[in-house]
Amino acid sequence: MPVAANPLQPATPRAGVASEPDAVPLPGRLQATFVPNENAMAWWGVQLLEQAVQEHGLPAGRPGTCRLAVADGSRVRAATVPVRLVDLDSAVHALRTPVPPDEESASLRTWREAVRMLDDDDAFAALGERMPAAAHGALNAEGTAIVTPTVLLTEFRQALRARAALRSTTIHATLRPYQQHGVAWLTARPRSGQGGVLADEMGLGKTLQAICLLASRRTVGPHLVVCPTSLIGNWRRELARFSPDTVVVSHHGAQRKLPSTVPPGAVVITSYPVLRRDTALTRTRWDVVILDEAQQIKNPDAQVSRAAAKLTATAAIAMTGTPVENRLDELWAILHVTNPGLLGSRNRFRQLFVTPIEQRRSATAAAALHTLIQPHLLRRTKADVAADLPPKLYSTVVCTLSDEQARLYRKAVDRAFSDGFGVGIARRGRVLALLTELKQICNHPAQYLREEKAELGRSGKFDRAAEMLAEIVDDGERALVFTQYRAMGELLADHLTETLGAGPTPFLHGGLSAGRREELVRDFQESADAPPVLLLSLRAAGFGLNLTRATHVMHYDRWWNPAVEEQATDRAHRIGQRRGVTVHTLVTGGTLEDHIAAMHENKRGFAKIALGRTDAALARLSDEELHAVIDLDSGALA
Repeated sequence: MPVAANPLQPATPRAGVASEPDAVPLPGRLQATFVPNENAMAWWGVQLLEQAVQEHGLPAGRPGTCRLAVADGSRVRAATVPVRLVDLDSAVHALRTPVPPDEESASLRTWREAVRMLDDDDAFAALGERMPAAAHGALNAEGTAIVTPTVLLTEFRQALRARAALRSTTIHATLRPYQQHGVAWLTARPRSGQGGVLADEMGLGKTLQAICLLASRRTVGPHLVVCPTSLIGNWRRELARFSPDTVVVSHHGAQRKLPSTVPPGAVVITSYPVLRRDTALTRTRWDVVILDEAQQIKNPDAQVSRAAAKLTATAAIAMTGTPVENRLDELWAILHVTNPGLLGSRNRFRQLFVTPIEQRRSATAAAALHTLIQPHLLRRTKADVAADLPPKLYSTVVCTLSDEQARLYRKAVDRAFSDGFGVGIARRGRVLALLTELKQICNHPAQYLREEKAELGRSGKFDRAAEMLAEIVDDGERALVFTQYRAMGELLADHLTETLGAGPTPFLHGGLSAGRREELVRDFQESADAPPVLLLSLRAAGFGLNLTRATHVMHYDRWWNPAVEEQATDRAHRIGQRRGVTVHTLVTGGTLEDHIAAMHENKRGFAKIALGRTDAALARLSDEELHAVIDLDSGALA
């Protein structure tokens, strides 16, 4: 079903974002509008708002502003207006009180009717046909259209049902308004027999929202959580923290054995590697399946994606902060598991959407795809819903090459072009091998030459990183340092252990057991004696972990996709963080890294329609074009 109608002109910022009120004519009578993302009713429409609320005998709520659709002469436009936001339970209680019909605005009367008709499906549906514009003045997620009456009424009823379901649980958490809205959206998925994608930006509490969904369905059937191996312990801890009465079964390791009968409401936690090879999981009928960090199933041809598609459940929920990392096929793969058939066959999807959007940048195809998936994908960003979260400050640190690095860099480039790259798959492999060599040289000659020790003076980037981390530690701060190379992480760990004087610097990477990874995270977050710097592999620790004790994040080397780096940064910049987070990105000037940095600036924040992989794009360049991109600029010399 469509989620919004009546496009606004011009397009405007999103609902729920606080800002200074706009100078627009207000209706003059007290209005009521349900604002889903605030999970609250908004009173608005008059200048003396608090006085008008009191005169109507309504709860005062809290003052604020909302982006709502407001009549302005002959047009309707989005405007920031003063509101009083009222908790939904308090608002519903007040709206049950009958009032003479001529004493209130049509929007207030409509919402009183909605409260009375909650259990009458036919009357509730018919109400949408006569709902005045002021009663559904909330905007869609993009702030470009008014939410339709039918959709807003549905979300209103979903929110009330979710609150009732949560009251029957023992959830030990105070949910933020947007989280309450997320839980309402999630609880409606199994009821409709359809799955969906919770695509909130990293750090907004997707795990907690999912736990609320599972806890609200404790009498229906067993649930399954599939996550990366490194997050199994995190899920156990979060379930014990927020829903201690939930029965939890860990299904991983060599000795795992799924019980023949899993009790209703129990949560089985397993990993993607286990899902790929354990047929017992696909033979069980689940109530809700949660696929955490669902980018793990973004390749529809992978065995794990096929195994996920074979799971039988009332509803499958995918959770990922990046539903599209590199190409639109990834979105098809995820929705093929959560909402089979929604996007049609893979070939049809490519014909209708992938080719027009990725190759021709078709705005029409992009809009059609957005309309199709919007009811089944919920996406909120920190800028939308967590205005109180401290900011991220980005700092690009340009480093110079040492003479040794410059010599090795030029030699690698000359050798590669002298040998030639070939064509087709062979060309792509040789180009990628060269790019990897150049990135390693930029990191430190010791990594490229496979040496066991990295000395100062041989790499401008290594020296600058060591200086910066020493300053951070001297200031009493903590830092996360991400690298995509295990060898580089080990070289950094050895050096920092020797120079920081804080004991062995830990390095979290894919070669560690799940238990050891959990121990490193717990120590960094909780121990007073933990070293102030934690090194992390981008692949093994770029998602799912909560490391809010850090106030600095350093990207030592660049990944091809900026969305992956953003996920890693959000290990520290997430709910629970009380201070600003400074993100340091190291770039070796005049080298391939300069080009990657430029590509990142073009792609950053554009996750809805991917632009393709940077390494693949470079492999498609001619030799002349490729040489222009990676050739060493003389200004890079130290």
